[in-house]
Amino acid sequence: MSTIISYTTKGTCARNIELEIEGNVVKQARFVGGCHGNTQGVAALVRGMSVDEVIARLDGIRCGSKPTSCPDQLACALREYKSKAND
Repeated sequence: MSTIISYTTKGTCARNIELEIEGNVVKQARFVGGCHGNTQGVAALVRGMSVDEVIARLDGIRCGSKPTSCPDQLACALREYKSKAND
């Protein structure tokens, strides 16, 4: 059974990330706003990856002088998902 989540980003051009997660696997990721080509690329790359692997690879990536990025926000969204799933 899949879980659909919507995450409001902070500090990035993308405004929102919509995710479909099945078990511990990212089935789909879609960014609303942001650099369309880059966010499409990130979404395609994480499809089929485990939640933990996505977090490990994307956590802490920065966009220029910003303290975060669209990939980092995806890691934040997945950490929040894991936290709520464990409650």
